[in-house]
Amino acid sequence: MTDAYDFKAPSIDGQARSLGEFRGQAMLIVNVASQCGSTPQYAGLEALYRRYRDQGLVVLGFPCDQFGHQEPGTEEEIKAFCSTTYDVTFPMFAKVHVNGDDAHPLYAWLTSHQADTVGGRIEWNFTKFLLDRDGSLVDRFPSSQTPEQIERDVAAVLT
Repeated sequence: MTDAYDFKAPSIDGQARSLGEFRGQAMLIVNVASQCGSTPQYAGLEALYRRYRDQGLVVLGFPCDQFGHQEPGTEEEIKAFCSTTYDVTFPMFAKVHVNGDDAHPLYAWLTSHQADTVGGRIEWNFTKFLLDRDGSLVDRFPSSQTPEQIERDVAAVLT
C-alpha cells in the first residue's frame, strides 16, 4: 500500500468503507476509547472537524480496546456514547486492533514508518495520525497532545 486511500474498514454501522472515498481530503486518523482519561478529546476532535471540514479535513475515529480495556462496548454502544456525550459527527469505524499481529492493515501501515519520527508501536488511546490530501503520512501526535494543541499542524496541511 502506498497511501491511506488504499485501505478499507467497516464503519461503526458495519458497512464496508474505503478510505478512497476521502481522496483529496486531509485526514486525522485517531484510535479512540470511551473510558479513557483522554476521552474528553472527542470534543476537540469534533471541534476540529466542524471548523475545517469545509476546507477539506476529515477526522476518522477507530475505537480500540487494546489499552487498559477502555473500549469494552459494542459498536452500537460506542456510537450511542459518542453521539449523546460528544455529539460526534465525524466518521467512526468498527473496533480495530492498532498493534500486534492482529493490527488492522491501515494501522500496520501507519506504524510501519520506522525510519522517521512517526513510526513505531502505538502507546495509548487517542494517538493521532495526520495525513495530507495525497493520503501520505505527515505527522503523528501522542495522546498527550490534544486536538487544540495540534490545530496549527492540521490547518497547515489544508493550505
